[in-house]
Amino acid sequence: MRSFRRLNNLVGWLVFALATLTYLLTLEPTASFWDCGEFIACSYKLLVPHPPGAPTFLLLGRLFSLFAFGDVTKVSVLINTLSALSSSFTVLFLFWTITMLAKKLVLHRPGLPNDRLAEPTGGQTALILGAGAVGALAFAFSDSFWFNAVEAEVYAMSALCTSVVVWIMLKWENRADEPDSDKWLLLIALVIGLSIGVHLLNLLAIPALGFIYYYRRHAAPTLAGGMLTLVVSSVIVGLILAGIIPGLPTLAGAFEVFFVNSIGLPFNFGLVIFLVGFVGLIWFGFRTSFRTHNRLLNTALLSFVFILIGYSSYLIVPIRSSYHPPVNQDAPDDVLSFVSYLKREQYGSRPLLYGPHIFAQPVAQQDAGPRYVRQDGRYAVAERKQELVYAPEDQMLLPRIYADGGPSRLPYYQQWVDLQEGVKPTMGQNLSFLFRYQVGHMYWRYFLWNFVGRESDVQQAGVLWPWESSRAELPERIADSKSRNNFYAIPLILGLLGLFYQARRDGRNAFVVGLLFVFTGLAIVIYLNQPPIEPRERDYTFTGGTYAFAIWIGLGVLGLAELLKSILKADTTRATVATLVGLLVPGLMAAQGWDDHDRSDRYTAVDSAKNLLNSCAPNAILFTNGDNDTFPLWYAQQVEGFRTDVRVAVLSYLNTDWYINQMRQQSNASAPLPGTLPAADYAQGTNDYLPYVANPAVPSVNLPEFIGLVGQRSDLLKVSYGQGDPLLSFPSPNFYLPVDTAAVKALGIIPQDRRRQLVSRLEFNLGKGALEKKTLFILDMLAANQWKRPVYFATTVARSEDHLGLEPYFQLEGLAWRVLPLHNPDYSPRGEPGYVAKDLLYRNLMQKFAFRGLNDGSLLHDEHSLLFPANYREKFARLASAYLAAGDVATARRVADRCLAVMPDQAIAYDYYSPQLVPALVVGGERQRANKLLDVLLDRTRRGLLYYANGAHPLFDRELGQHVGTAQQLYLAAEQVGDSARARQALVLLEPYLRQ
Repeated sequence: MRSFRRLNNLVGWLVFALATLTYLLTLEPTASFWDCGEFIACSYKLLVPHPPGAPTFLLLGRLFSLFAFGDVTKVSVLINTLSALSSSFTVLFLFWTITMLAKKLVLHRPGLPNDRLAEPTGGQTALILGAGAVGALAFAFSDSFWFNAVEAEVYAMSALCTSVVVWIMLKWENRADEPDSDKWLLLIALVIGLSIGVHLLNLLAIPALGFIYYYRRHAAPTLAGGMLTLVVSSVIVGLILAGIIPGLPTLAGAFEVFFVNSIGLPFNFGLVIFLVGFVGLIWFGFRTSFRTHNRLLNTALLSFVFILIGYSSYLIVPIRSSYHPPVNQDAPDDVLSFVSYLKREQYGSRPLLYGPHIFAQPVAQQDAGPRYVRQDGRYAVAERKQELVYAPEDQMLLPRIYADGGPSRLPYYQQWVDLQEGVKPTMGQNLSFLFRYQVGHMYWRYFLWNFVGRESDVQQAGVLWPWESSRAELPERIADSKSRNNFYAIPLILGLLGLFYQARRDGRNAFVVGLLFVFTGLAIVIYLNQPPIEPRERDYTFTGGTYAFAIWIGLGVLGLAELLKSILKADTTRATVATLVGLLVPGLMAAQGWDDHDRSDRYTAVDSAKNLLNSCAPNAILFTNGDNDTFPLWYAQQVEGFRTDVRVAVLSYLNTDWYINQMRQQSNASAPLPGTLPAADYAQGTNDYLPYVANPAVPSVNLPEFIGLVGQRSDLLKVSYGQGDPLLSFPSPNFYLPVDTAAVKALGIIPQDRRRQLVSRLEFNLGKGALEKKTLFILDMLAANQWKRPVYFATTVARSEDHLGLEPYFQLEGLAWRVLPLHNPDYSPRGEPGYVAKDLLYRNLMQKFAFRGLNDGSLLHDEHSLLFPANYREKFARLASAYLAAGDVATARRVADRCLAVMPDQAIAYDYYSPQLVPALVVGGERQRANKLLDVLLDRTRRGLLYYANGAHPLFDRELGQHVGTAQQLYLAAEQVGDSARARQALVLLEPYLRQ
């Protein structure tokens, strides 16, 4: 037995080493897109990230960041390494899990614990270890898991928690008859508690663990016993999800409110009383278990306590929030706001088992409880939360086509089911959407990506089946995608072989693995209730199901050996051949997946953040919107200390009082944002919504006077709706801000060539039927600022309604528009916003901005990272056009040359904006280069239109629209330079769409 144990440990650590080497070689060296920049910043400074937080991850990330020894540029790679090591340890524990299951199968004793099994022979040992290596490495190189392993996200550590608890449960199964075997169950409880501070996905392993316990304790399991086990384990999951995580803080909050408001005690005394009583109850429970010698009660209480010990990592959230750090989402600095943070109340909720359909209209509102704030030594009710009430006939069971988002989502639902506007979906349509989209498109498609093949990294990309290897008719964007991986379904076949082999030889453990597969895959689909449109692919959510299937891939090696029995009689030879054949699976997956998971030397996210910050003048206010133009900025400022004078204001957060309060505080080197309205006017429930009530006597509104009336809660603005308190309104969408031209000139912010464009008042039309809190805040800030601090909107803030009608006063200086009291004489609502400040934009694009890696075709540039080079190209093209219009041909050509040098076609394929460089090239004497650009794009656009217009899924309407837009740009560019032949070619591509 010792010989097998030594080899099992040795091979396991070798697999771990290979996985670790892989992840470290492909690791992103800095912050990536989406939540990664936020998590790195929040780990480094122990800030408060978006709800519900991940304190365990942040604490470990902070620990890893200490090894930077003061070099802030190393912080990101160290926290990324935390994910890499979490992933390779996941692979290690998966290896040991597979070998434990395989050992029972090979020795033909599935009902016995491993410690009672005989020592395997040499051939049997080779087969068991081969199965473990194949399964573990297949998971290591799977698409979704590898993606999580090389960036600072919580999903790698969440997978580690799942892998560890499954392995521990199997260890308990081996030692269940020992007097101290319950220590393994307590260790599981601790890991589960810690995993709450990472991600809740780990809780879904509990039903599978429950059946391992049941099968070990009952030699003759029954259907009734199995059903009871499923119910009990599901109840445990529910108790943790609802009873412990939000339930205990909610109860503590109720104590706090009662003892502060009713008894008159100081803040936090209610918490102390709750804590004393709670600890007393636990002590009484332990005392009872000892007195009655009740081992089950004692173990249950100990498990509960160990879960709480792990869960206690969450205490860091209110502790750090109370210090008002620069990133403090939801500001959960007391127990009541902490409960809201845990419940993710700012995001709302989706109906799960019963709720309204998409066309349902609310018939009433009902009170959903108070929202408290600390005020004058007590908890005051800031607002009464409201829930919408729907008529019973407008609600349905298991609502999949639901009301959140409203009828605007109808076209996206219609891509999957035949919905008629205004007609209640039938249960058949509801279930059709569930199975076709939520289960089929958003789960099985991802599953098959990992084990069959993936078409490309274009969003909505399908499965690449073995017979779809031809690239001749595909657009280059798909055919040449590094993410185009074909595994020829070999991993899937091997996994199915392992499933059938285990089901036939060891039905109980096959059921356990199957339960793990279902609960960490399909059950999540039901719970998430995903809408028909998502900002990104969500495959990273389902790696638990991938993990379970990898167990079957490993056991598939045993199935291969079984098939080889009639050919190869010697056990060692058969094991060697089966293992070598099985290793082709992870080998193929590694070979196909390396280039699209290798993020080494990729700096796109951080460079884009620094370039955006460098677009701003000192002490600027920068409005952003969306994860990818916000979180990388947080990383740059909070970790590397880059341009901390710029205040980043996230538009979507400005509808909350806690964020506005933070904007009114000092943050790093940025002074508080200016404003005249007090915090009370931004409190939640106050001025959330100001309707437009037309007043013909007020054709336009003086902005400072309007802000003053809002502060006074003037009767001139009040309007009543129903039985509630009156709301403030605004009488006209036309606003104006008086400009002190002398003071503005004295500030030195007016370029010499634009002095004649200086206006005495800034006139703008909000174009809205209502003002949100964020709009009121921005208007207040503009009125109070008086042009003393530069104000910018990131050019990625694409929605014109977020611009507040200020586009005529935008000046393009980089990746942001600056708002100035200068009216652009060339402004057109249909054109690109922003007067081009040539000197500033030239200095930024040609001298200050970093474009690391964008000229290297060997690097991974996936769909989301390509949005930023496209943004750069648009700015280069506009700058070149501006110099051409000014008659400076030489500079226009230099700009175009620089664009093509830092982002050549071989690395970043020509896109929609590339034809706009053609006039600068032609006038600058580079017609041959311009012709080549046009020819390349004409051919690609032709192939793309042919592919997307003929039989492609309507999900690719976006790609079709992009190709039509590119054809239009090709036509305009060719016409502008007098190339009638190429203009005709572009027009031929456009004609089918001009008639529509």
